[in-house]
Amino acid sequence: MENCVFCRIVSGELPASRVYEDENTLVIMDIQSVNPGHMLVLVKPHRANVYALEDELAGAAMRTAARMARAVKKAFGCDGVTLLQANEPAGAQTVFHFHIHVLPRWEGDGMALAWPAKNPPREALEEMAIRLRAVLADA
Repeated sequence: MENCVFCRIVSGELPASRVYEDENTLVIMDIQSVNPGHMLVLVKPHRANVYALEDELAGAAMRTAARMARAVKKAFGCDGVTLLQANEPAGAQTVFHFHIHVLPRWEGDGMALAWPAKNPPREALEEMAIRLRAVLADA
């Protein structure tokens, strides 16, 4: 994808602070870092979002993210790590090339992840599970 900034980074056309690379993934420092050690795990082939990932590529991305979480914990001594992955504008995706944020966290760092819990009744949860199982059975 000629206009995709992450494709251009993967190809070496644009500079980035590279941390790790394997056959399927590239890890770079996030230029818009929240905290020291904030990295992005990119899949090498262009995939717009999680829906476009083959299972093998999804697994590779998560393996790399887990490895980077362990590395940032050891290197920076953070209190915790948040893995964040967004899809589509409604899901807060801003760069349309699949990536996972590996975000080191410290108590009181000002980063908040909160959502308005709706706490549906068990019957509604069961209905949702039925719908999802039906889709999975057709896949």
